[in-house]
Amino acid sequence: MKARELKTKTIDELNQQLMELLREQFNLRMQKKISEITKTHLYKKVRAEIARVKTIIAEKEQVL
Repeated sequence: MKARELKTKTIDELNQQLMELLREQFNLRMQKKISEITKTHLYKKVRAEIARVKTIIAEKEQVL
């Protein structure tokens, strides 16, 4: 998801999306440990999404 799209969401929606991304990251990490994952690029993509969401949350909290 693009940062532009994230900026239109509320902090509650962003926190909910962050929790979903953290769950997805955990699942990918577990798949990696048991060697089931074939698309290792997804792990990096999820980490970038998490950082993007956290950045937008921080920006919105500074405004308040």
